[in-house]
Amino acid sequence: MLAKYATIVRRAGTLTAIAAAIMVAVSAALVGVKGLIGALIGVALVTVFFGISVLVVGRAARVSPQAMMVAAMITYLVKVVLLAVVVSSLNGTTAFSTRTLGFVAIGCILVWSATQVITTMKLKMLYVEPEGRGG
Repeated sequence: MLAKYATIVRRAGTLTAIAAAIMVAVSAALVGVKGLIGALIGVALVTVFFGISVLVVGRAARVSPQAMMVAAMITYLVKVVLLAVVVSSLNGTTAFSTRTLGFVAIGCILVWSATQVITTMKLKMLYVEPEGRGG
């Protein structure tokens, strides 16, 4: 289970990094320096939030699949609340393009999520413990 999870995270991370680089370059070209700064903050925000999830869920996966699911749900709820706090604190900022930050963050989230779903569907994962392997 843990090896499959590592494969899913690796593929999602790679594709998200490629998409993030493209979005940052496009933001810099279209909006300028403020767009570049906003895009980089958006990428950093998504990286931190999903990095926390990967660490927590990966550690919980070593315990059991049930612990993994509980950890995923709790980190999701915490991230939603923290994201609301961060976004509301950035309201009215003129140092960078908040619109670019939002678009890049949403783009990275969509690429990450879609890659995880597609990779999970393509991998052959056991959802029932085979006889003789249980404890």
